[in-house]
Amino acid sequence: MRTPGTGERRLLAVAYRERLEKVLKVMLDENEFLSDYGIRSLSKFHEKNPYELPVDGQTNHRVGYEPAESASGFFGGNSNWRGPIWFPVNYLIIESLQKFHHYFGDDLKVEFPTGSNNFLNLWEVATELSKRLSGIFLPDENGNRPTFGGAKRFRGDEHWRDLLLFHEYFDGDTGAGLGASHQTGWTGLVAKLLQQNGE
Repeated sequence: MRTPGTGERRLLAVAYRERLEKVLKVMLDENEFLSDYGIRSLSKFHEKNPYELPVDGQTNHRVGYEPAESASGFFGGNSNWRGPIWFPVNYLIIESLQKFHHYFGDDLKVEFPTGSNNFLNLWEVATELSKRLSGIFLPDENGNRPTFGGAKRFRGDEHWRDLLLFHEYFDGDTGAGLGASHQTGWTGLVAKLLQQNGE
């Protein structure tokens, strides 16, 4: 428990201020976890520097950055936690940053993105992450929604282009929807993010 913060709030957290700043420096780095579409589940650093585990003196196991589907069928054919963006985890990150802001107020500012010399308070960082996640579903200047990836029917057909699917996870580089397409239980959280951004 730390000393009272903004509004006499108390903070009970594993990530005290100094640790939080160190975590955010890596998490908000576009060469690591920060994507145009949210926070990746594995650092992009591992794209060129995969983690290798030697077993019995040989390098048998390798974990590299795979932003979409897996390059092998070893884990069922999807890369799951090796690069894609997962809505429930990102949503919890946003909510946590908002709660940290309630405690620290505007006194704690971090670079967003890391190395940009653009400093934001934690509420503003949460808002920017929320916009990136929401952007997965919103049409760009050409009317394309990142979630549709290369699916021509959804991208161009007037009868399909506004029918959104709630995918299980999303490509860490392109925002394309992956896995099951009926994950309304967690990807439906985008509605709450859109509401907050609209307010």
